[in-house]
Amino acid sequence: MGAKIQIKNKKAAFEYYLLEEFSAGIVLTGTEIKSIRAGKASLNEAYCAFTGYELFIRNMHIAPYSHGTYNNHEPKRERKLLLTSRELRKLKTRIDERGYTLIPVLLYINEKGLAKLNVALARGKKMHDKRDAIKQKDIQREIDRSNI
Repeated sequence: MGAKIQIKNKKAAFEYYLLEEFSAGIVLTGTEIKSIRAGKASLNEAYCAFTGYELFIRNMHIAPYSHGTYNNHEPKRERKLLLTSRELRKLKTRIDERGYTLIPVLLYINEKGLAKLNVALARGKKMHDKRDAIKQKDIQREIDRSNI
């Protein structure tokens, strides 16, 4: 196709321990998929939640399509995620446990032209864990500089 569209949630790995990843389809309207293909989406404040036994992504911002008319979409509407029933059951039981949540990590367009979302089962990091991550990143940066 054209350029690879990959919209990442950069804060996810810093704020959470990512335990297990799942690839889910998303139910979108026509103007939403066109905006995603133009790279006009953001996962920064997005999160996943169950309504009954269905999984939805909330607060994911997809900018209105520039050539959309009166039937343009609402930017932060709730969108349904498509997973197998086995995966949904597994995730629901894990989320009901204390301390686990579902975080959107990566939004991309696959080879068939469909929008997919990688969601990760995650557990929140404490403040000292975040400081350790920053320290490790700085050490790695210094090592990389000295090797050049």
